[in-house]
Amino acid sequence: MKLTYLPDGYQSYTDRSDDYVRFVLENQLLNETLWQKFVNVFVTREDAVDDGWRGEYFGKMMRGACLTYRYSPNEKLYALLKKTVRALIATADKEGRISTYPVSHEFCGWDLWCRKYVLVGCLYFYGICKDEELKETILAAMKRHLDYIEARIGKNGIAITDTSVWYGGMNSSSILEPVVELYKLTKEPRYLAFAEYIIHEGGCKQGSVVEAVKAGTLPHEFPTTKAYETTSFFEGILAYYEVTGENKWLFLVEKFADLVAENEITLIGCAGCHGEHFDHAAVTQANDIKEKTIMQETCVTVTWLRLQERLLRATGEAKYADRMEVSALNALYGALNLHNEKQFCKEEKSFLPGVPFDSYSPLVAARRGVGIGGFKRFSEGGYYGCCACIGAAGVALYPFASTMLTKDGAEVVFYHSGKIKLPFEEGEMLLDAQGTLSSGRMEYVVSAAPSKEKTITFRIPSWSGSTEVYLNGEEVKFEGSILSLCRPWQAGDKVTLVFGLSVKAHRLNGKAAFTYGPFALARDERKDKRFGKPLRLEKELVSFAIQKEEGEEIRLLLHTKKGEVLLTDYASCGKHWTEKKSHIALWSKEK
Repeated sequence: MKLTYLPDGYQSYTDRSDDYVRFVLENQLLNETLWQKFVNVFVTREDAVDDGWRGEYFGKMMRGACLTYRYSPNEKLYALLKKTVRALIATADKEGRISTYPVSHEFCGWDLWCRKYVLVGCLYFYGICKDEELKETILAAMKRHLDYIEARIGKNGIAITDTSVWYGGMNSSSILEPVVELYKLTKEPRYLAFAEYIIHEGGCKQGSVVEAVKAGTLPHEFPTTKAYETTSFFEGILAYYEVTGENKWLFLVEKFADLVAENEITLIGCAGCHGEHFDHAAVTQANDIKEKTIMQETCVTVTWLRLQERLLRATGEAKYADRMEVSALNALYGALNLHNEKQFCKEEKSFLPGVPFDSYSPLVAARRGVGIGGFKRFSEGGYYGCCACIGAAGVALYPFASTMLTKDGAEVVFYHSGKIKLPFEEGEMLLDAQGTLSSGRMEYVVSAAPSKEKTITFRIPSWSGSTEVYLNGEEVKFEGSILSLCRPWQAGDKVTLVFGLSVKAHRLNGKAAFTYGPFALARDERKDKRFGKPLRLEKELVSFAIQKEEGEEIRLLLHTKKGEVLLTDYASCGKHWTEKKSHIALWSKEK
């Protein structure tokens, strides 16, 4: 790995990245009743009734909760997670199965997918567990759980692509990643062999996505186009590379990521504009939609963000951080239900009390809050959804991965105000960060330094037209996407970065959209009386910032031939979606 995580709690930020972590913590992760519901479905095995996926909720949210704990250790949260994992393990039957499907109805529907998330959740808690005896118990439970699966699927049993009728079995094949992670812990050869079998099968019954990527096939022409599950499968291949060190697997995942980035990822950092599938969204994102179109799924956002983060650590390449930044600041933050708005449930055709994350994000004039992705009711009462569970992982991972260790020092990847501790053998280094991305200026002041020289690097974002860097007031010349400063640091040293921010126009399908650095800009019906009127743009874009309102990162006026148009950051738009005038539009018609 080129980059590795800082110890838990070594970053403490004071901007909205931290605010949102705490919002999710208070409004979701500390809800003991919710955790109990997630565990109880492994007792009732109620997914068998409708071939459901309630069994995924535990693992998805446990992963997010553990990442939240790593960013900001909270002992109340830890105690609740520990209690929940113990309760989950206790649901195992005599053969070690932890499943929401009974034996008489197993290995169909979403059974293997849910068992994947059992492993995911337990693996993430294992990573933060402080109780060695409990760790042994968890490890033993995971092994029994996987042993049951491995003995019945593969060369001597049912084909993994036959364990679900959904998406050619890609949902089941995505168990690859936790299989490899369990191999890392146990070094059991049969787990590695099982992983190799899964890769060999190619992920999909209708055809191998591995071979499709090798051939350069565009994602919307893959044997299966389901974005979330396919991306998750390739995260498993990347984990396999981490074990084997065989570069061909890294190159394969990089090629997949590039194909998706170039052909599917929209201006807000997500994929899928007609359902939850790859559909050449780089082209279709400006197409007209119906009011309640499902698009830009939050599960896709978080899974894409997570794959890019893993590639970033493996390679150190800044382009993966650039992609993460766009996804986090726009699609992910836009999906947060900060005002606890009701959400429209397509299954029940009514508005229901909201969950912490919206599932879908509109790009062309529509409202938020349409559809609770992965909606399922519990037999004991209540309901939840897939996007609501997965969101916490993205919200925590973005700040947690913001500064990481390198071979010779540390790298600042994402820019936040707050404090950072860097644990070096020669002494701890402390950085005080001030500024915001939206202002285009960040300052890092050293308040404690190690006894020997260290290399501190700063990612230079690709969106910055021209970046100026100053060390103790003196300009520093550099080239490329990484600024490296190697020196004996002293308390009081200050690094200042001034980014080049400007409004950029994008045109597609007779419409125009705008970005401002990493921020996608949108029009908001609630804020703008001229919402919905076509744009008549000048040849040269002229804009000026005005006083921001609460919740906004960007607020500016764009000069057009018909007067000024108000643009604000996409993530802040449409948050009061149950109000009458709540449409938002990233893409606007242009005359």
